[in-house]
Amino acid sequence: MERFRAIVTLIVAAAFTGCNSTNAIPNHPGSQAGQIKHIIVMMQENRSFNNVFAGFPGADTALSGACEKAPWCKTGTIKLHSVSLETTGHLGLGTDIDHSHNGFEIECDLDTATSQCRNDGFDKIRYGESGNGPLAKAYPYAYIERSETKAYWDFASRYGLADHFFNTDTASSFIAHQLILSGTVALNSRESVTDQPDAMPWGCDGQYGEKTPVLHKNGKEGFGGPFPCFTQWGTMADLLDAANVSWKYYVAPETGKGNDFAGGVWNGYDAIAKIRCNTYSVPVKGPSDCHGSSASWKAHMSFPNTTFFTDVKNGTLPSLSYVIPDLDKSDHPASGCNHGPRWVTSVIDAVGKSKYWNSTAILLLWDDWGGFYDPVPPPQVNYTSLGFRIPFVLISPYARPKYVSSTQYEYGSVLKFIEQTFGLGSLHTTDASSNSIVDMFDMTQKPTSFLNEPLPSQKPCPSQGITPQQIIDHDGGVPE
Repeated sequence: MERFRAIVTLIVAAAFTGCNSTNAIPNHPGSQAGQIKHIIVMMQENRSFNNVFAGFPGADTALSGACEKAPWCKTGTIKLHSVSLETTGHLGLGTDIDHSHNGFEIECDLDTATSQCRNDGFDKIRYGESGNGPLAKAYPYAYIERSETKAYWDFASRYGLADHFFNTDTASSFIAHQLILSGTVALNSRESVTDQPDAMPWGCDGQYGEKTPVLHKNGKEGFGGPFPCFTQWGTMADLLDAANVSWKYYVAPETGKGNDFAGGVWNGYDAIAKIRCNTYSVPVKGPSDCHGSSASWKAHMSFPNTTFFTDVKNGTLPSLSYVIPDLDKSDHPASGCNHGPRWVTSVIDAVGKSKYWNSTAILLLWDDWGGFYDPVPPPQVNYTSLGFRIPFVLISPYARPKYVSSTQYEYGSVLKFIEQTFGLGSLHTTDASSNSIVDMFDMTQKPTSFLNEPLPSQKPCPSQGITPQQIIDHDGGVPE
């Protein structure tokens, strides 16, 4: 609670800041000239900026991190070590660490005198998605092996990298997959959704009576929130459909294949009542309250996610695409696999070799920090924001070449750019107050020719008959 008392003045300041000219969405030079006609949002999982890009030239990174003195931290700093993406090499049995809201509080270790995170508590969290395992100690002070992030570094080196892109919230995947659609998870002026529902699927298809955790404005966390089928906020679908702008959400089906339940937890639109249940304002208390899928759900959900490649090949790519990975391709620490870089590269290469390259912006980001160390204290502007940095890479022929942007961004920055490009107006959430990513572009430059990236190698990732429940038991909850 002390953290939240300490930032009252910052909250007031942010409120006044929200009234200035940054709320007005300017005309986007790309949309005026018509260069960018297609935006692709790729959402990987659970890595801090430093975990992916530690040591990247020109970026704000660190190869050691502060910690409070302990047997594993005798000098007050811990040297970062490398970790593999696959860790165990078995699907769903990877090495995960706490990245809940409570985990954020521990790692942040707020200095109440300055209202700034000390970022020295990363050794105090525990293993498991909600911190149910033993102390992680020095493990979170890690970066991914360079050989496995080569493709990500190549894309960032050729095009654009943002080193001050912060999570809008202090929670994890369930929240992030709402923020990329809405820019908010506020239920009202006093409380916001946090962490994840207590069972899967996460959304309107969840179990009857399921609740969402909530974070109250006084800093206390509760577990009596609404069923995860929301009517409290609008989404990009509202603006896109009203403007008749084409869009698709490429994701695994809810049931998935085998033990891969990515479609049941990372489909943000499954938690939007208007889209999933054709319900606009009446509270949904369980799946039985759904009135059938909306026309928007039927038209815009594309199962499986590999239909993206078909649309590129057939020349039917929509104006806006969300591309959501399967578990093994997600980079999630719990995945136990290193297939993410190959998946990302295959998507980018498919676009780069197609007729769409010269009219496309690919926005590659990771949904939350995954509990891993990051050296940059996130600005604390209100009781839910901001969270730790996440990686953001812009791939486009109009990206400023070899550019590292240190402009402060968050999820609303992506929404704002989409709104500017297609002339959509605003959701009036964090899209209104955030900086657009437009400064990472040079719309006057000659389009950069696409350089094909070799597909990264990947290791086998057998499931060995592991069931979803075994994955949940291993990770102390549904990997988020």
